[in-house]
This record gives sequence, C-alpha cells and structure tokens, in this order.
Amino acid sequence: MENYLSVLNPEQRQAVLHWGNPLLILAGAGSGKTRVITTKIAYLVQERGVDPRSILAVTFTNKAAREMAERAQVIDGRAADAMIRTFHSFGAWFLRRNGSLLGLDSNFVIYDDDDTVILLASLMPEKPRSEAAKAAHLIARAKDYFLSPEDPELDLIDHRPQFRKLYSQYEAKLRSIGNVDFGDLIKKPVEILRTFPEVKKRFQERFQVILVDEYQDSNVAQFELLKELFTPETYLCVVGDDDQSIYRFRGAEVRNILEFPERFAGTDIIRLERNYRSTAPILAVAGTVVDNNRGRLGKKLQAERGDGKPPTLVFLPDQETEASFCAELIQKSMQKQGGSYVDWAILYRTNAQSLTFETEFLRRHIPYKVVGSLKFYEREEVKDALALLSFMVNPRDEIAFKRVVNKPSRGLGEASVEKILQESARGTALQRGNLVAASQSVLPELSKKAQAGLKTFLSLLEQGTKLLNPEQPRPLANILSSNRLSAGDGLSVLIVYLIEASGLAEYHATEDEIAGTQRLSNLQELANAASLYPATAEGLAEFLEHIELDRSMESGEDSSDAVTLITVHNTKGLEFRKVIITGLEQGVFPRADKEDEDLEEERRLFYVGVTRAMDELYLTTCAMRRMYGRTNMNQPSRFLLEVPLESVKTLGTVPRTFVQRQPLGVASAARSASIAGNRDRVSCTSSDGRWQLGSALFHDDYGYGQVVGISEGPEGPLIEARFETGKQVRFLSKYQSERFMRIDRDGL
Repeated sequence: MENYLSVLNPEQRQAVLHWGNPLLILAGAGSGKTRVITTKIAYLVQERGVDPRSILAVTFTNKAAREMAERAQVIDGRAADAMIRTFHSFGAWFLRRNGSLLGLDSNFVIYDDDDTVILLASLMPEKPRSEAAKAAHLIARAKDYFLSPEDPELDLIDHRPQFRKLYSQYEAKLRSIGNVDFGDLIKKPVEILRTFPEVKKRFQERFQVILVDEYQDSNVAQFELLKELFTPETYLCVVGDDDQSIYRFRGAEVRNILEFPERFAGTDIIRLERNYRSTAPILAVAGTVVDNNRGRLGKKLQAERGDGKPPTLVFLPDQETEASFCAELIQKSMQKQGGSYVDWAILYRTNAQSLTFETEFLRRHIPYKVVGSLKFYEREEVKDALALLSFMVNPRDEIAFKRVVNKPSRGLGEASVEKILQESARGTALQRGNLVAASQSVLPELSKKAQAGLKTFLSLLEQGTKLLNPEQPRPLANILSSNRLSAGDGLSVLIVYLIEASGLAEYHATEDEIAGTQRLSNLQELANAASLYPATAEGLAEFLEHIELDRSMESGEDSSDAVTLITVHNTKGLEFRKVIITGLEQGVFPRADKEDEDLEEERRLFYVGVTRAMDELYLTTCAMRRMYGRTNMNQPSRFLLEVPLESVKTLGTVPRTFVQRQPLGVASAARSASIAGNRDRVSCTSSDGRWQLGSALFHDDYGYGQVVGISEGPEGPLIEARFETGKQVRFLSKYQSERFMRIDRDGL
C-alpha cells in the first residue's frame, strides 16, 4: 500500500488517509482525482480493515464506474466486493430487491425517453407529438428535483394546472403497467427509504462508507438519496469541482457541492490544486475568468509542469477566416514542429459550428473527426433538408422522394408510395420517372388521408419553386407558420420555408428537448450557408453541387490521426496538447439568453474548455458571423474581457471598444498587436492610418459593415469591406467619400 501512497502529492495523500468527518475533496481540473478515489477505496479495505461490502461508490457513467473498480482492484483484489455503480444502476439494483414495497414487480422494465413520449401521447391523443415530448422533458426535470404531482413547488417546473394533472395521470399509468422511467430509479428508492424505516436502517447499516465521484454533476433527487443513506456514523466522502459543473440542462445542481459543508455538519475540505495537465499561462487564463463567478468555493490551480507558451487571442473578420486561420495554424505547426493531427482539438459552443471547419479541412485534406456527433452532412436532419432540395431540383430522385414524402408522417403508407413509384415507371416517355407527375396521376386512387398528405407535399414543392423565381414576390412572413428558424439573405429563404412548411422543423424539435435544440441549430446553420447563394434555380443547383463536392471529399477521409472537432460540453474529462476555442463572441459563447446562474455556468464551460489544453491554447473571436441567415456584427465574448491582454499574445486588430474595457495597463499591449493567419495581401493598418482590419463602417446603400482586407497598391491603400447585406466592395482610401463612414466608439 505504501508504494501507492508514495506517488501521491501531500494533498492527495491527505485525502486518501482522511477518516471521520464528512469530506469534500475539491479536485481542480487535471489534479488526479481518479487516482485519489480509487486509492482511497483500496486503502480503506487494506489499511483500515473496512469490509468492502460496506462500501458504496457512485459516479455518473458506466465507463467511470468500470475504471474506478478496475483501478481499485489492481491495488487490492478485495475491492471487487465493493459496490461501485452509477447512481441509476444503484437505483435499479435497489428497486429489484425492494420495489415490491411500492407494488413494483422485480421484473419491471425501465422506460427510455421514447417510451415515455409514447406513453404520454396515449394520454393526450388530441395533442401533437411535440406536446408529449415537451411534457416528457418537464416530467423528467420534475423527478430530477424530486417533485411529485402534488408538490406545490412543481409550479417552478410548469405552473399550468393541466401539467400537474397530466403528470399525475402519467404516474398512475406507469403504476398500472408496472414499469418505471429513469427518474424513478432515484426517486422511488428515496420514497421507500422514507416510508419504511426498517429498510432505511438495513441499508444504513450495510453501507458504512459512501463515496461519490463528480459530485458537482449530482441533481436534487440524488442528493436526497444520499441524505437518506447517511447517518452520523457513515463515512461520507464526495469528490468534485464546482468550477466544472456544466450540466444544469440535464438537472445537475451546483448548489449540492457549494452547500455540502452546510448540509453535512463538521465537513472537512481538502483542495487538490496541483494541476498535472496544463502549463501556467493556460491555467492563468482559466483562473482569471472563473474567478468572476460568485457561486464557487474557490481554489487556485498550480501548474506542476511550470511555465510555457502564452495563450494566443486572435481577432478575425469572419467565420471563413476563422476556419482558414485554424487550418493554416495546424498545417504550419505540422510543417515546422512535426507532431500529429491528433494533438489538435477545435472546440465550439454548438455542434452546428462544425460545418465551416469541416468544409475548410476537406478542401485542405486535413483529416478530422467529429466527436459526440455525426459529421455535419451525415446528421439526420441535414440529410432530410437536403433530400427536399434535391427532389426540387430533380423530381426523378427516387431516393430523396422516399426519404421525405412521408416525413413527418402525412398518412402516406408504403402501399401509397409504391403505387406512385410504379406509376412513374410506366408513364409516357416524357414523364417516365417523374415522381411529381406520377403523384398527380395516382391522387384519385388514394385514400382521403393519403390524398390530403400528398397534396400538402406537392403544394410544398410548388410554393418552393415560386420562391426561386426572381420576379415572384416573397412574402415569407405569410408563408411560414412558426418562427423556429430565421431566414435571411439569398437561398436561405427557400431552405427555411421548406424546413418549416414541411413540418421537419417541428419533427426534429420534438425528438427531445435537448437534441431537438441542437438539430434546429444544425438546420439553421444549413440555411446560413445557403445565404451566400442567390435564390434562383441556378443558385440552388450550385449550392447542392458545392455540398456534394464536400461530401465526396469527406468519404475518402479515414484516419486515426485526425484533428478533433468537438463541443465544449463533450470535452469534459478529455485533454489535448493543442486547443483552439472558437466562436468567442457575445451571443455565441456565451449565448445571448444567459444571465445570472446560467451565465455563471457558461463561464464554467469556458473554464472547462481552457483546462483541456496541455501545451498550447488559442482563443478566436470573429467580428462578423452568419447567424439566422444574415451576416451579423458581433462583439467579443465578455469572457475575453476578463482575460488581461498582457497575459496573452494578441493577433489581429483589437477593437477599440474592447481595449477600453480592459483593465488598466494592457492597452499598450493591445496597440502593439500584429495580425497573423490572414492572407499575405492583408495588412493590419492602412499606410495612411485611416483604416484598420476589423474597423466598423457605414455606407448609405449597403448599411453597416466591417473592413476585412487592406492592401497597398500604386495609388495607395486599397480597402476591402463586407457589409451586413452580404455585399463586398473595394475602394481606394484616398478617394474615400462621405458614403464610406468609419464608426468610432462614440458613433460615426
């Protein structure tokens, strides 16, 4: 045992040897918490003589539970008898043995999210599936917060009386069927422990040691379970990091860890602040930002690896330049320093942001993998939208037709679709294969329900075709029935119309509350990409050709040595030698709707992203980004304002307003910043001093825009500007007229 203790630092050793009072181990990122908790299990068995059967250790994923068990058993094989499970696995184990006390058969089935939606839909047949999916999400949240249908605080989840009634009906239906959902795996054991004192006493005597890993991710119901199992004689130890609590949308409650010392009297706190992953400058960025959170217990990470390369903050004109910068950075690093693509990770706030990087990497033949999601064009919702577009261009596309004619369901069964396909095969030579003409021919032969569905589909295509007529007015507001997606310039109008009017937006939004949001973001990103193309038949064909070329290049990429594209949420528990956190703009990261506790979680998310980096960290922010089908002017993320510019290397032109909001003493560093990652023709400041890359400007005809390029020619500086309308123009600085007005901090 002493061999295993000898490799621990003083704080880790103190945590392993601790005994008696409840213990909160605040384990910073990269501080070796897994080693501590697994060594502690083995230590308790081997040195303190604790019966391994009396140890309960819970975590949140099967992978983490397996790793914990395997590592503890390497030290002492008797640790195999300890109960090391996920919270939900423990709850299922408990209910199989004690559920009969609530009338639950031991052979119950656990309903997943889809099962829950189906059951709720049966209770509200007059409502669309979207309402059932929304109710399922709310009921899951209610159970996370340990709220029953009768609980007065249920109003905090949904104040409508009909929700309370539906929740009650759902619970009654589950009981009559004899099954449980995931929330019940925590909620029902607590109810049994509270209702049956003899069961509670038996389990409290059985589990004399309780260890909880990743405690910052626990929800209210899980805390209630812990509280019921705990007695003053129980040795309770929880390990977590309040600065890495980023799953509130799943029900995680950061107050569980923040208030642990108050809820369990006499709690000792041991901080693991020695970081073995990152260099000191990287940890400095993480620390200065997360220090702005009020809801934290506080710790300061120390870099055991010492000093290193300062992080780089890059100001860029737009998302295409951002993708180009990242690709160039990786390629030049590989050429100069060697290494592997797998050393690199590009982080972003939402999955939809991967598209620009995927497109750029494919063109440059940089191998990449998308973690936690399919590649952009492989995502179901994107393939659905592209199938609609493809069928508009080619009404003989049988594959596209079969994918979308009855998605979402329009009452067209397999028999109806087969009848249309058969009709298309025997049409006249001119119409043979034309599925639109075949659909019109077989309409009278179909059932009324199928007729109505097919007419809706054909009308959708007809209206879409009209939107491609440049002479045809496009009253989009009169066409769309909802505003889930936003149309902007060019072809984005058609994309949004087809996705909304076809019902695909509704369909994908109701798959579940979380995935639905991501799917809509991906569809919006597709519309954003389409905004660069004209709303004509030729523009649509060009857009689809561009996509097909990207997809064909994608199919040839197969490499284990690849750049990782990943959302910040999915990086939890991972590490990479070189990290680029992208899209650091207000409204993107943090998202526009985040305030108070939600904003603090966004800040913790930024902290998690930064602390994934081992050797190099890059932070990118764009002055313009296509969002909602339009090119929008953006301000740098407020989190970047919390990073003193003197602690990072700065590339690009720092906006004047950004410098003025920085702490005193760093403006000089900002003014000396130089541009990198742009094309050779691009300068930082025009030679006459009038224009800087990133300068905002206004034009009477084009509206607001920004300088995206500066080059020197025989007649002096040539300025390239891009406007919110999508218009891109060049003008000579010396002939600048009143029509091009530079916007300073105080106005025009």
